[in-house]
Amino acid sequence: MAHEDSDPLAAGWQALERDDFSAAEAAARAVLAGAPQDGQALYLLGSSLLFQNRFQEAAAPLEQALQLAPRRGIGHRLGFCHLALGDFKRAEALLRREMESYPEAVDACNALGVALINQGRHEDALAAFLEAARRDPRSASARNNVANVLGDLGRSEEALPHLRTAVELEPGLADAHHNLGMLLHGLKRHEEAIASLEHALRLAPGGSYTLSHLVWNQMAVCRWDGLAERIASLRQQVSAGSIAAEPFAFVAVSDAPAEQRLCAERHTHEKVPRLPPPLSQGARRGGAKIRLAYLSADYHAHATAHLAAGLFERHDRSRFEVIGVSYGADDGSPMRRRLERAFDRFVDVQREGDEAAASRLRAMEVDIAVDLKGYTTSSRPAILAHRPAPVQVTYLGFPATMGAPFIDYVLADRVVIPQDEQRFWSEKVAYLPGSYQVNDATRPIAARTPTRAEAGLPQDAFVFCCFNNNYKILPPVFAVWMRLLREVPGAVLWLLEDNAAASRNLRAAAQAAGVAPERLVFAPRRPLDEHLARHRLADLFLDTLPYNAHTTASDALWAGLPLLTCAGTTFAGRVAASLLHAVGLPELVTASLEEYEALGRRLAADPGLLRATREKLARQRLTTPLFDTDRFRRHVEAAYATMWDRWQRGAAPLGFAVPEGRG
Repeated sequence: MAHEDSDPLAAGWQALERDDFSAAEAAARAVLAGAPQDGQALYLLGSSLLFQNRFQEAAAPLEQALQLAPRRGIGHRLGFCHLALGDFKRAEALLRREMESYPEAVDACNALGVALINQGRHEDALAAFLEAARRDPRSASARNNVANVLGDLGRSEEALPHLRTAVELEPGLADAHHNLGMLLHGLKRHEEAIASLEHALRLAPGGSYTLSHLVWNQMAVCRWDGLAERIASLRQQVSAGSIAAEPFAFVAVSDAPAEQRLCAERHTHEKVPRLPPPLSQGARRGGAKIRLAYLSADYHAHATAHLAAGLFERHDRSRFEVIGVSYGADDGSPMRRRLERAFDRFVDVQREGDEAAASRLRAMEVDIAVDLKGYTTSSRPAILAHRPAPVQVTYLGFPATMGAPFIDYVLADRVVIPQDEQRFWSEKVAYLPGSYQVNDATRPIAARTPTRAEAGLPQDAFVFCCFNNNYKILPPVFAVWMRLLREVPGAVLWLLEDNAAASRNLRAAAQAAGVAPERLVFAPRRPLDEHLARHRLADLFLDTLPYNAHTTASDALWAGLPLLTCAGTTFAGRVAASLLHAVGLPELVTASLEEYEALGRRLAADPGLLRATREKLARQRLTTPLFDTDRFRRHVEAAYATMWDRWQRGAAPLGFAVPEGRG
């Protein structure tokens, strides 16, 4: 104790080691009062402020310490401050210098990788993490980080041994167990993923994202034991702001748009803690055409591409120049080649960082940037965080608000976002007449319809079907389905075969509900034209809640199969209602699960009513707005023109509605 009194700086360092950060700060300030240029005291002050998460205050003394008395660790801690403040370029420069000056600085390598990840530079980040693992082969954090990036790069099998090693080296590293769960999820090994995520949650109960990923994996295999309790806990913690959750997973379990906005805003802040300076500075561009860029990772055989390809092809080239910006894989499919031809320019930025990709858009002088991913798999919202375009829009891929201050508008309709719910959206709502969902009226349906025997279906039974992804099937709706099967003699339920575990669990749930498991029939994935053709074998499509059928709903209607839905309380839960209104079948939209069940029972019991419904759909399919691609094109172009006109006049974004027939 006498030593601490005689050497306040030593006392301060000891306080820091025992996590008494206030005492460390006081000791540093006491020394600096008499010696403002004491490099060690500045290092201590910066460190104590850093450990109190006072990053802005910590940066200045650490910067001074680095100049006055450089030593290992200062650059790392200063780099970490800039990481936390969102200045990833400055963090990168500091951490590279630390790595070069101190070859043993493994932590600096890891932090450098994080700075590069946050710039979207995954290959560079991988090199930094591999260097950390080379410098310290027993660093679990380095192995964990290597695996994380490999997973992001789609090299999951390569990543797996790194994560196995990480959890062996440090069994208590919750992040490694979490990432192992995520990697296994990506490999569709959901049951193993659940075990890893449960382990991570035990190690770190308050860990961000772990609970939402665990819930998502349970839903993926329809494992419902304890699921309701976990969903309730997830929603409570998100509403309280105590954890971050994946917005897409959260949308699948939440029926409250207010909490979805909270979730998205927290996620946006986690991913973009500080907005970078805007690349678009407000200068007006000459030229008659509006330059429009669509950004997506899904320019291949994907639902978004199947819906929107016709729109890209049909845009009015006398008024718009249309650019496709791809940051996803080229699968070599005919759809990829079609999309490349559909745009005036097709730009691949998959291997470019977020800032570099944004700079490309700015260099092309894009007027309106339309993000088609939101917060779905492989999204890169940080590209638009750099504000490369004067007007920025979210559309189609993500059925909720992005909670992002750099997105100006969302394209919607009055069914999916009622007028009085605009307050739950950080974006201004641009209402389109009819349905918000674009559809390609040239989607081919295979000429040959398979037989029911080929599809594993009974010849004369009533066939209910639901080709939604299995994660959308939750116990309340499944209970309705089981009651319908019990009440309709011989009827079967035809479901998409997502994975073997889900099929097994759903059949077990059916048996527990008193329904023979073989009355659930599973359809393997098929090419789109064949998948559409087999809809002809079903009698009625049953929708899910709180997350409706989206592309699967328009698939059914395009193939001529009536769809029964229950309108929910969020965008994701109202999409099928939007589509049914737009195809002239509002009578198939119910307001409660009780009404949904009653109408399902009535349609199954009354062949005349079902036949009349199917005939009405056949008559209206090509005459109502839903599948009129050119009509949709005119309306969405009118929306873009309105957005652009407001910006040119210097007016702030404002919600509006496109009148019917505009364009």
